[in-house]
Amino acid sequence: MKKIIKVVLLLAVIGVNAQTPTTDTIKSVNEVVTADDVEWGWLNPLRGDKSPAAGKLWGDRTKNEPAGFLVKFKKGFSSPPHIHNITYRGVVIKGLLHNDDENAEKQWLTPGSYWQQPAGEAHITAANADDNLAFLDIQEGPYLVQPTSEAFDNGERPINVDKTNLVWLNASDMAWVSEKSNVETAFLWGSHEKNQLSASLIKLPAGFKGKIKNLSPNFRAVVISGKVTHQFSKKDDENVLEPGSYFGVEEGASPRLKTDVETVIYIRSNGVFKIK
Repeated sequence: MKKIIKVVLLLAVIGVNAQTPTTDTIKSVNEVVTADDVEWGWLNPLRGDKSPAAGKLWGDRTKNEPAGFLVKFKKGFSSPPHIHNITYRGVVIKGLLHNDDENAEKQWLTPGSYWQQPAGEAHITAANADDNLAFLDIQEGPYLVQPTSEAFDNGERPINVDKTNLVWLNASDMAWVSEKSNVETAFLWGSHEKNQLSASLIKLPAGFKGKIKNLSPNFRAVVISGKVTHQFSKKDDENVLEPGSYFGVEEGASPRLKTDVETVIYIRSNGVFKIK
């Protein structure tokens, strides 16, 4: 009887640990990482230059903590079938990327497309343009590559959403966006319940000039396309943020943003923010 109880408890613990965290207890601070300032290394150091390059935006993907990072793929890259120990979400910034079962036909995701890769799910990743860049978001770590022999089902399912299939809501459809801003939003993942993590894309029109007020403990943003000028306050320096740039915002802060061209930004937060 004791052995049976131990096995049941072990399975229960594995099941709980396999679920992706829905909160982030690490408070964000006011910080900026421009695309030119990203620190690059190898996603899989053991494979060296056969591995995609990885650029840190926030957190440490080698530790058990949330992290956001860029991944750069060479043209023609195709990984062997593998799994990851944790779930990650990704957005294509440049090029053409494919992420699916090894026997699936190639579905090349274009810039602005979104995908989710569940922990334990066997898959391959491939790239097919001269310049391929993606942003990856993890809620726990470390981010590991493991053989398909260790595959498991954590209850989550893979998602591939081409840019053309995103559903955009107008400013008038959202209480937290000023209608006159003409900002659009596409929800990607998570829950808008109190203290729960969620992520969305926001589309700032050309000529936008306004503020984003963060009302949550954790707010992180990555520029996916376009270009935005960022300033924490009138007293601070302006930063021009191009695709692949990141900014974090502390609770209660209201950074200023302005655009000359239409700009899409990925926002991940642990609560409410307002655009005005």
